[in-house]
Amino acid sequence: MTRRPETIAAQALIGYDAKTGAVAPPIHLATTFSRDASYELIDGRHYARDDAPTPQLAEAVIAALEGGPAAMVYASGMAAATAAIRAHLVPGAHVIAPRACYFAVRSWLASFAARWGVAVDFVDTSDTAAVAAALRPGVTRLVWIETPANPTLEVSDIAAIAELAHAAGARLCVDSTAATPVHAHPLALGADLVMHSATKFLAGHSDVLAGALVTAREDAVWADLHLMRREEGPCLSPHAAFLLLRGMRTLFARVPQQSATALALATRLGELPGASVRYPGLGAHPQHALAARQMSGGFGGLVALQTGGGAARALAVIQRLRVWVRATSLGGVESLVEHRATVEGPDSPTPPDLLRLSCGLEHVEDLFADLAEALRA
Repeated sequence: MTRRPETIAAQALIGYDAKTGAVAPPIHLATTFSRDASYELIDGRHYARDDAPTPQLAEAVIAALEGGPAAMVYASGMAAATAAIRAHLVPGAHVIAPRACYFAVRSWLASFAARWGVAVDFVDTSDTAAVAAALRPGVTRLVWIETPANPTLEVSDIAAIAELAHAAGARLCVDSTAATPVHAHPLALGADLVMHSATKFLAGHSDVLAGALVTAREDAVWADLHLMRREEGPCLSPHAAFLLLRGMRTLFARVPQQSATALALATRLGELPGASVRYPGLGAHPQHALAARQMSGGFGGLVALQTGGGAARALAVIQRLRVWVRATSLGGVESLVEHRATVEGPDSPTPPDLLRLSCGLEHVEDLFADLAEALRA
């Protein structure tokens, strides 16, 4: 029987533990596994870096949700992102990355490229022609895109960029953290790897750090990623994997609600004087038609609100909020607001008046009233 994604997530793929009947996945905390009298491995497990059962179940669920043959979980989203990038690059190689993306990835990539003799071009990946112009056939090894992009919510054309990258001999990795498997499936559109900061919407409760990669095929690059993780050790702990599994069991209850709240807020906030809104679900968004074609069931739980008046105005608005929590991160059940330019520092490419809104599960009227009052004051 073919199970739909909602069922896979809610039952953590297995439904119940076959050995005990428990309906919640068990936490296996062992770091090593015994051998039988002939010194053969029992159940094929050797050591927790690769063989811990709880992280492996989390991997199986994520792979099933993304439609890939295999997944790997990591100790953080950054661990997953940096592994994916490094696995593709050698000195002298070229990588294309988005101007608009998670700032920590952008900063790390610029630093890594300088140290390792890798050329990197940061381009507007929402402009497919700009990606085509930046490609260097035979030299570009990786195209990295993030869609929708954090925090400015540009949308990149996964299928078109995959075709361009493959024609140039490069591979495409998509950071799909903001879209989640609820709304997008990059592998089905031609991506070679999908990356998630699983800390965010997948786990969903602001209580665990985790990252994940999902592959379109178990090829040489995937084998290299396995070897890197085994040798370098950025593995997800069993307890963190359990929390990730617990979060994913409510993924299809949480994310559609968060996306519906985001769309309602984006629509109404855009009507307030002095405010402007970026959200892929709005018809005025420059890539709305692409987002509607590429995503399904919603457009994600992030909204970019520009207050006007520069950083001073944005910070004054954020100071007056009472329901929204002023904090970094996104994707949790609580609604968070962040002034990205402050967090990113003087080199931030984020507009100084932009507030990133991560919509949680509070009542939409409470969230709107809080923002409206702060904007009108």
